[in-house]
Amino acid sequence: MKTTVVGRQMSVYDETRELIEKKLAKFDKFFKGEPEAFVTLRRVRENDRMEVTISCNGTLFRAEKTSPTFRIALDECVESIERQLRKNKTRLQKKLREKIEFPAEPEVATDVEEDGDFEIRTKSFPLKPMTPEEAILQMNLLGHNFFVFRDDLSGQTNVVYKREAGSYGLIVPDTDK
Repeated sequence: MKTTVVGRQMSVYDETRELIEKKLAKFDKFFKGEPEAFVTLRRVRENDRMEVTISCNGTLFRAEKTSPTFRIALDECVESIERQLRKNKTRLQKKLREKIEFPAEPEVATDVEEDGDFEIRTKSFPLKPMTPEEAILQMNLLGHNFFVFRDDLSGQTNVVYKREAGSYGLIVPDTDK
């Protein structure tokens, strides 16, 4: 697994980097191909925050944990991603078998603008064709409440979102007007 470790406003020691690579290497057995891991470490007050994003064949697995130490946060992130893999095992196997591989990269905050009372963060990510069901799966794996994707049939940009009642919604642009 190709692992990139970044420290935000801090230095990452070699032993911490090696521990992260060792712990994440256990996910190699779940993926065909070469998965990529992007790990961000930062200190927030007295706690340590770790964000782990694993990308393989266009599917992203993400965990973000805050703990007193990076070791505890790493263990919690690994457990969270393992849970995601177990929970969605059959769906992921079907998807990875049927779909063409599209390399994906983790979301990257590219710009921060302040407009009056609002701070706007701009993120960019690859927009790949998929079905709404795949988009819902990806949204759940990332732990987000919405997901933007390109519909594989129409080619339009759509949004799936989680409704308060627990069901899902789909926003499709109206191109007739």
